[in-house]
Amino acid sequence: MRLAYKHRLYPNRAQALAFAAMLDAFRDLYNAALQQRIEAYRRRNISLRYTDQANELKAVRAADERLAGYSYSAEQQVLRRLDKAFKAFFRRIKAGDKPGFPRFRAAARYHAAEFRVGDGLTLRKSKCIGIVGIPGEIKCKWHRALPSDPTSAILTRQSGKWFVVFHVEIKEAERRGGETIGIDCGLSAIVALSNGELVERPKWTKQAARGLRRRQRLLARGKRGSKRRGKTRARLAAYSARIARRRADFLHKLSADLVSRFSGIGIEELNIRGLARGMLAKDVLDAAWAQLIAMLRYKAARAGSAIIAVDPRGTSQTCPACGTIKPKTLAERTHRCDCGCVLPRDVAAAQIVHRRAFGIGSGHDLRERSEPVAA
Repeated sequence: MRLAYKHRLYPNRAQALAFAAMLDAFRDLYNAALQQRIEAYRRRNISLRYTDQANELKAVRAADERLAGYSYSAEQQVLRRLDKAFKAFFRRIKAGDKPGFPRFRAAARYHAAEFRVGDGLTLRKSKCIGIVGIPGEIKCKWHRALPSDPTSAILTRQSGKWFVVFHVEIKEAERRGGETIGIDCGLSAIVALSNGELVERPKWTKQAARGLRRRQRLLARGKRGSKRRGKTRARLAAYSARIARRRADFLHKLSADLVSRFSGIGIEELNIRGLARGMLAKDVLDAAWAQLIAMLRYKAARAGSAIIAVDPRGTSQTCPACGTIKPKTLAERTHRCDCGCVLPRDVAAAQIVHRRAFGIGSGHDLRERSEPVAA
């Protein structure tokens, strides 16, 4: 399993300027490689690949003094990044989508560079970081230790701050037995558990949305190209990053709590991208269901828990007591059945999810039955 560990960097002024210059050089290489692919196809009907452009990298470095001063493997990753963009473009075309063609990158849209640890980026004994082409050692805040030696790292700039993201390979834990649960993702309650627990949506999200709206309006009223508009854009980016950190912190704590308590978690296999195109798009995106599910998956793999996704169709319309279909509108938040079952709508749906994932009954032990039940 491959995990990412993010750490804050504290470069001095000279190092920060060197970081920016390096990203500018890598961005120019990216744009030049994109232009070469476009011209090769337009003039000679040739589709270039990564290997074609990587074979010319030594000659490019010999002609460009800026690129010659940075890591060769990091510049290879720039070309791989472009190659991934083209592969994703053609893959989406084959899938029937209408993707945008890979674009030239402006300075405001290029903020990351990938390195091989031990090649372009090294971990020093002083617990600082060394990067080829950057003077001196860069201070790093080690808020937690890495479980093993990293294989690669990404240098990234976010809201004027610098970070390094290490990629670490770890083994998945062995499956453990214990209580299982089904969860239903919602909007008023972020998740409802099949045992009746409800995790309410944080109250600060509405206040954060108001603050975000206010700053977006200030940015829209600013004159393009002015210094004041640039400062407003920076304040908006910092505010958005603060909201993202609070949301991530809440979801990390929630997912860690669920994984520590339950050895098996049943979830709905939702089409979140489709839901985000509907009338509740803003609330769906703010709830960050995809982020929560991703956290549950990797935390469960580390803790030895099981995550089982089931068909979401009919979970909110089926009675968990008798199994009959009880149609409800979106405005009805309570499940009432003729059999006498009365439950919050989301809790009833979570119980159906639990039944489809692990079988009938709450508190089912994963050691007794681990295979999912067909929806």
